Amino acid sequence: MPTILIIEDNKQNMYMLSYLLEKNQYSVFKAYNGYDGLKLASSNSPEIILVDIQLPDMDGYTICEKLRHSDLPKNTTIIAVTSYAMDGDKEKAMQVGADGYIEKPINPDTFINQMQEVYLAKNQK
Repeated sequence: MPTILIIEDNKQNMYMLSYLLEKNQYSVFKAYNGYDGLKLASSNSPEIILVDIQLPDMDGYTICEKLRHSDLPKNTTIIAVTSYAMDGDKEKAMQVGADGYIEKPINPDTFINQMQEVYLAKNQK
């Protein structure tokens, strides 16, 4: 099972995401801000990184760019998970390095499948 890093400042969202992932046997690392997220990504090289776009210290777009220009393996899957769903947001997230985009509120019944689809699509290239 891939290891997953969640970068999310909202405690309820973090709880929901980590609960769903751990229930499905994923190993999860948690960061509540961008700086911690970048440090954890660097030290643990997770296969999947879930990034909230609206964070207190740096936005998810900046985090995606920094992750893509870091020493992470090129096949690391980055997924923006955000309620910031205005026209152009998905495209902007993809331009700065996200491989997928999942809108909040997440649907607990479909989230794992949505995440796995992005991961599999990225790793079949």
